[in-house]
Amino acid sequence: MPTDPVCGMFVDERTAELTLARENRTYYFCSTTCLREFSAPEHQLARLRRQLAVGWPLSIVILVLSYIYSPPGWPWAAFALAAVVQFYPGLQFYHGTYDAIRNRVWNMDVLIAVGTTMAFAYSATALLLPSRLPPAYYFDASSLIVTLILTGNYLEHLTREKARGSLRKLKEQLPTTALVLRDDREVEVPVSEVRVQERVRIRPGARFPTDGVIVDGRSTVNEAILTGESLPSDKKPGDPVIAGAINGEGPLTVETTKVGSDTLLAQIGQLVAEAETSRVPLQQLADRIAARFVPFVIGLAAVASLGWFLLGGAGFTIALLVFVSVVIIACPCAFGIATPAAIVVGTGRAAEEGILFKGRDSLERASRIDVVLSDKTGTLTRGEPSLTDLLPAPGVTPARLLSFAAGLERESEHPLARAVRERARQEKVAQLVFQDVTVEAGRGIRGALDGRPFSVLNGSAAREEGVDLASLVEETRRLEAEGKTWSLVLEGDRLVGLLAFSDEVAPGVAEAISALGRDGISVVMVTGDHEAAARRVAQQVGIREVHAAMTPQGKLALIQQLRDRGKHVGYVGDGINDAPALAAADLGIAIGTGTDVAQETGGVILVRSDFRGVALALRTGRRTVNKIRGNLTWAVGYNAVLLPVAAGALVPLFGLGVYNFLPMVGALAMALSSTSVVLNSLSLRWVSLH
Repeated sequence: MPTDPVCGMFVDERTAELTLARENRTYYFCSTTCLREFSAPEHQLARLRRQLAVGWPLSIVILVLSYIYSPPGWPWAAFALAAVVQFYPGLQFYHGTYDAIRNRVWNMDVLIAVGTTMAFAYSATALLLPSRLPPAYYFDASSLIVTLILTGNYLEHLTREKARGSLRKLKEQLPTTALVLRDDREVEVPVSEVRVQERVRIRPGARFPTDGVIVDGRSTVNEAILTGESLPSDKKPGDPVIAGAINGEGPLTVETTKVGSDTLLAQIGQLVAEAETSRVPLQQLADRIAARFVPFVIGLAAVASLGWFLLGGAGFTIALLVFVSVVIIACPCAFGIATPAAIVVGTGRAAEEGILFKGRDSLERASRIDVVLSDKTGTLTRGEPSLTDLLPAPGVTPARLLSFAAGLERESEHPLARAVRERARQEKVAQLVFQDVTVEAGRGIRGALDGRPFSVLNGSAAREEGVDLASLVEETRRLEAEGKTWSLVLEGDRLVGLLAFSDEVAPGVAEAISALGRDGISVVMVTGDHEAAARRVAQQVGIREVHAAMTPQGKLALIQQLRDRGKHVGYVGDGINDAPALAAADLGIAIGTGTDVAQETGGVILVRSDFRGVALALRTGRRTVNKIRGNLTWAVGYNAVLLPVAAGALVPLFGLGVYNFLPMVGALAMALSSTSVVLNSLSLRWVSLH
């Protein structure tokens, strides 16, 4: 059965009349108040401010008339003022009660309407028919109860709006229109009308309306919305771009790949929105309690009231106040919002850091992880090799060696070729222009310069061609021991020099592994790479346990071994070969820049290629679940302690006179109870690795 996303009360979807469809999802509400708050929270806040602007001044005047200055005829003035409070600010509770009766559900408004109406009605009857009832007036109680509860609602709405801020910021990143190229003309259309594989023009300084691939133009693009990197990155034809990113100084033409709700930014917004109605397993018991709570409270109030009237010697007035105290002090909303209040803040905070939790129980699974298995390439490392060593032959300068290599690799898209060109760019080395360049897959590249043959060959290809490597034995052994790949640059069959490449450790990995260790989570490297390369990376980042040369089946077997030992295993990866391990682990954590299959399999997606997101995701999961437990404990404890108090637990100590002020104290306590749950959850905004 679905629950109200605002108050958390159960709603029967078969009979519910208050619904709202948003982003391909239908929400169900127990009252028009909850519907208004969810659909237009800013209007509801303004409405509450107007109600409180009336309720507080009138309530204070009633208090003064009742206890400080009571001129002749003051009850009539108090009656008039209390009626305004009861039927203007308090009118929403009657609307909520009507909705509850119509939808056959119990909600908080029933308790408030019943309690305040009984206090107001008794006082009005005593004033209008003094011969029927003793002259006891509780206009102060009815008006203060309404005002205090609305004040609590206002505070709760404010904190909820703060929690939703991250989702709203995500949604604000997309433009509303796009310049589409149709019939060789630029046509401005709503973003909703842009289709896949259309070409879109992006002007300098504009935001990208869809995900896509650049087909024309070069520019810098600020993707801080997802990468967190404030410096823009260079983009050229063939590079992907994401909706919401900001174009730099150059105009671009982009072919769309994902539009509308399929864009990465929209998917992030959807995942965060779903968090508002998430019900982790911890919440199931609380849901059952909340569904039966309101009728239980009304029954308890009736029993307590009759008990004190029939057996305790209380008069009708005190018996009425017993009933009012019990129904007013109860707070079923604390049960209902215990989970979503924490989840919406926790997942919103995580989304700001590029961490997406998928599925209803991913947060709870994240909270239990005590060992993390991680792939190496593209996860702990950058995933792209860099040129680390230039070893020129005698008589050749490093710059000359690099210019030969960069010139030969000028047009190649091989990862090692890109590494050579990047090093040449950094050192501002001129790239020579070679002729007759040919690529030999799996071996290297060849070309000619001024009629002289040059080549860049890997070690195995050089050996096959009989290149004398005797003078390089020690160097190649050292490089291989360091886990590096090497290639030779040759002029004919004469050695020009040796190039060594390494996949460098990604930024922040060592910091993340240290943070995981502080949280009691061990990290194990599992990689298909050879032992030397794996050990080198492990030593750099502080990983002690390494499993190298692992097949996908071997990774699955290791996960099962750890689970058989009672461990809760998380797996971090980004490639197709990681998909089985991501699915088999208790929690799969997919690096966002990896393949689509890895992202689909993961329970957590790291949109940014930053391993620190692993530590932050697990810490967020653990602290969010702790907050949920704390919220539920508070909800149970609050009602377990204060309901007996309202029913008469203090009477033996203070006498029945305690009910002269208990209804107002109860209203204050109830108003602050659900607000406390949200405030407690709001502290998740400050979860970090530091």
